Amino acid sequence: MTFLESVIERAKADRQVIVLPEGDDVRTLEAAQEILARDVADLIILGDEQAIAASGFDLAGATVIDPRTSDLREPLAAELCELRRAKGMTEEQALALMDDVLYFGVMMVKTGRADGMVAGACHATGDVLRPCLQILKTAPGVKLVSSFFVMVVPDCDLGQQGTFIFSDCGLEVQPDAERLAHIAVNSAESWRTLIGTEPAVALLSHSSYGSARNDDASKAVEATRIARELAPDLALDGELQLDAAIVPEVGASKAPDSPVAGRANVLVFPDLDAGNIGYKLVQRLAKAEAYGPITQGIAAPVNDLSRGCSAADIVGVIAITCVQAQARKGA
Repeated sequence: MTFLESVIERAKADRQVIVLPEGDDVRTLEAAQEILARDVADLIILGDEQAIAASGFDLAGATVIDPRTSDLREPLAAELCELRRAKGMTEEQALALMDDVLYFGVMMVKTGRADGMVAGACHATGDVLRPCLQILKTAPGVKLVSSFFVMVVPDCDLGQQGTFIFSDCGLEVQPDAERLAHIAVNSAESWRTLIGTEPAVALLSHSSYGSARNDDASKAVEATRIARELAPDLALDGELQLDAAIVPEVGASKAPDSPVAGRANVLVFPDLDAGNIGYKLVQRLAKAEAYGPITQGIAAPVNDLSRGCSAADIVGVIAITCVQAQARKGA
C-alpha cells in the first residue's frame, strides 16, 4: 500500500470535517468531488453557492456556505472579536473579516464546527497562516510553526522504502540552532503521526562530524545538542551530510558511532534555501511524490497548499489533515 493510500484509508476509518475556503478554485472543487466520492472526509466548502452548484462537479454531501450571507457571520464575528479584543479589535472589524474566507474558515475550526482546514491553492502562505496564528495560535508546548513535505521516492530502498520527511521547506527562512532543534523534534512527531513508525532524524549540513569547521556546521551541532535535551529518547544526530544520513555504507564510514547515520528518514535542512531546493530536486529529478507543505505546530490542523498544486495534491493534503486531526483528538 502506498503512503497516500495508507493515509486515505486511515482518514476514512474516522471521518473528520474539513473546511475548504477556496470554493471558487476549480482544483479545489475537483478534489472535493473525489474526497466525497471516496468517503474520505466530510467537507464544508466556502464560496458562492450558485457558482459552486453550477460548476458541474458532483458535490452531493458537502455543506456549501457563502460567508457573505451565512447566518454564521455574526456569531463567528462575535467570537473573533472576543478573542482579539485585547489586541484592539472592534465588532465592526471582526464582522468585516468574515468576508475573508480564510478568517471565516479558521473561525469554523476554532469553534469546533470543522476539525481542520486546507487552503492556499489561490492564496499566499502568509495569508493562510496569519489568521491561524492570530486565532488558533501554536499548540501547547510548541515553540514555533514550521512545515514539512512527505517525500515518496519510487524504486528507492533508502529512508523507509523511499519515504522521507523533509523539513523545513516552506516557512522558516534562517532558523537559529534553537529553532532548528524544535523543527527536528516536531518533524519526528509528525513522522510518528503520519507514517506510524519510529523516526530517525538527521540534522543536515555540508559537514559530517566536524569534517568542516565553520558557523553553519556549528549551528547543526548546537541544534543537535538542544534537540537531544528536548527529546532525549529520540533517535537523532547531526551534523551529517546527506549521503552520510541516508546511505548505510557512507554513514558507516563517515559517522560510525551515529545512532541514525545511513538510515535517517526525517531530514532537517539548515535553512529554507536548502530545504526548498532539496525537495524540488528530488521531486523533479527522482520523480518523487511530494505531499506538502504540511504545517506543524498550529493548535489545530491547517495546511497550506502550493499555488501550483493539482487537484490530486489537494486530495492528498486533505487526507493528511484528517489524520492530523485524528491524532490531535487522541492526544
